[in-house]
Amino acid sequence: MKLMIWGLFALLLLAPDGVAAQGDLSVLDALEMDDLVEVEPPAPAWQDIGGPVALGVFFVLLLWLGRIAVPFRVSKESLTLFYYPTGVKRGLALAITLYGIAFAFGAAEISYQLHLHGSAEAYFANMSQGKLIAFTHAHLFGFTTSFLVIGIPFSMQFNHLWIYQWIFPIGLAAALTDVISWWGIKYVSPNFEVISIICGILFSVTYLYMLVGLLRVLLFPQVIWATDKDRDQRLSKKQQDPDSQTGY
Repeated sequence: MKLMIWGLFALLLLAPDGVAAQGDLSVLDALEMDDLVEVEPPAPAWQDIGGPVALGVFFVLLLWLGRIAVPFRVSKESLTLFYYPTGVKRGLALAITLYGIAFAFGAAEISYQLHLHGSAEAYFANMSQGKLIAFTHAHLFGFTTSFLVIGIPFSMQFNHLWIYQWIFPIGLAAALTDVISWWGIKYVSPNFEVISIICGILFSVTYLYMLVGLLRVLLFPQVIWATDKDRDQRLSKKQQDPDSQTGY
C-alpha cells in the first residue's frame, strides 16, 4: 500500500514537466510532413505579364508580315457565286451550314467545360500533355480547314474591298494564337487566358461574318449589300424589271 502511495506521489511530481514538454510542441510539429502539399512560388512578372504580351505581339507581327509579303491589289480574278453550277452552290451552302452547326457545338463545349472545371486554368491544369497535343492537332486542322472552305470564296466574292481581304487572315491568325495560348495557360501563366478570350472573339466574329455573307449570296441573292461590287447595276435592273428576284 505504501508503495502505491509513493508511486502516485512520484507521478504527480513528474506531471508538470510532461505538460510543459507537450506545451513546447506546436501544431505543425504534430503534423505528418509527408501529407503536406508543396505550393509553387508565384511566377515572376516577366513571365506572368510578359508572356501574354509577347503572344499578343506575335499575333500583330503575323498580320504585319502577311501585309508586307502580300500587299493589297485589286484582283483581276473574281468569283460571283450566283453564276456557278447549281450543284456547286447547293453543296457549298450545305457545307457552310454544317460548319456553322459545328461552330455552335464547339461554343457549347467551351461553355460546358468552363462550367465543369470552374475556369480555363483549372481545365488545362487537369489536361494531360498527351491530350493537349491531340487537342492542338485536331483544332489546328479544324480551324485551318473551316477557314479555307469559307475564307477563299468569301475573299474572291468581295475581291474589290481591301478591308474584306483582312477578314480571312485575321480570323486564321487569331485561331493559331488562341491555340498557342492554351499551352501558355497550362505551363506559363493563367494570364494567357486574356489572349485566348480576345482571339476567340476575333476568330468567331470573322468566321461568322464570312459564313453569313456567303449564305446570303448563295441562298438569298435578292438581298443586295452595299458592299456588292455590282450593287448599282443590280438595283438598276430591278427597277427596270420589278419581277426580277435577284437583279442578275
